[in-house]
Amino acid sequence: MNKKRIALIIAGLVLMCGLQAQVSWHSIQDAAQAKIGAKLYFVDFYTSWCGYCKKMDRETFSDATVARILNRYYYPVKFNAEGSDTFTWFGRTYKPGRGGRSAAHEFAAGLRGYPTFVLYKADGTVLQAIPGFYPPRDFVVVLWYFASGDCDKYPFERYQQIFDKEIRPQMEKQLK
Repeated sequence: MNKKRIALIIAGLVLMCGLQAQVSWHSIQDAAQAKIGAKLYFVDFYTSWCGYCKKMDRETFSDATVARILNRYYYPVKFNAEGSDTFTWFGRTYKPGRGGRSAAHEFAAGLRGYPTFVLYKADGTVLQAIPGFYPPRDFVVVLWYFASGDCDKYPFERYQQIFDKEIRPQMEKQLK
């Protein structure tokens, strides 16, 4: 193989990597200090052993539309629900769980499984907890429901019914 061909292959690979959608994840420590304005905090509570957490990373969070919505309308945070960090979130200090390596962190107390995604308002109050795996198309509906403020206009079941015809075209215009 000649040098020109190798250079073209490398350039193509670099371009492909750059086009892959990426969520700009933040730490909980950064989130606790951030001024997010009109955005919502999006906290992904995950564990290292959770298969569906890894599937969300691989399939859903790598989706271009999901990444665009999270990066533009949310402050996305990855949080290891069994992590060992101590931090303060809106005036309350949270510590690692007691009881060994796989104990749930105090910040994750009350969650029933992983992955769970919790949306917080800018003042730190919980807006919604969303448990489980979602394929990209379904997750777009959930994310846009809250990001657009449509959660104040429609019951979610109705929103799902009208999303493709009435909501998606407006969303796509806004995301361009």
